[in-house]
Amino acid sequence: MRRISASIEIEADPTQVWAVLSDFAAFHEWNPFLVEADGTASPGARLSLRFRLPSGREMTFRPTVLVSEAGHLLRWRGRFGVRGIFDGEHSFELTAVGDGTRVVQAERFSGVLVPFTGSVISDSERGFAALNEALKQRVESRSRSVRID
Repeated sequence: MRRISASIEIEADPTQVWAVLSDFAAFHEWNPFLVEADGTASPGARLSLRFRLPSGREMTFRPTVLVSEAGHLLRWRGRFGVRGIFDGEHSFELTAVGDGTRVVQAERFSGVLVPFTGSVISDSERGFAALNEALKQRVESRSRSVRID
């Protein structure tokens, strides 16, 4: 098993962060890692996600939403082939911190192929950091425009 994560603090409350994070249809507008997404943030829902690694390699997978607690936690599980080959459980955890939100994005990889997928996993970790930065920019730019109006 292997776990990777990336965290960031965003100057907006968890509900504002959640609104952007759970709007899968708009991912193509801002998200450099999960470049296309379809589905709903509802437990049991099947998503279609296309991700682009920093190396440029793209893959599509269809994870199932395990947990969706608005403003707090989104978790899904995806598999490559059958269970136990290469499984990933991805999560976004949002925690209120002062006037902002700490976002921790993590993935736990398991399965027989994990020892042979080091470059994909390390590329994914860089992708997490890029996604977090883009999420911060998207949420904070929206929250600034709301305050100005």
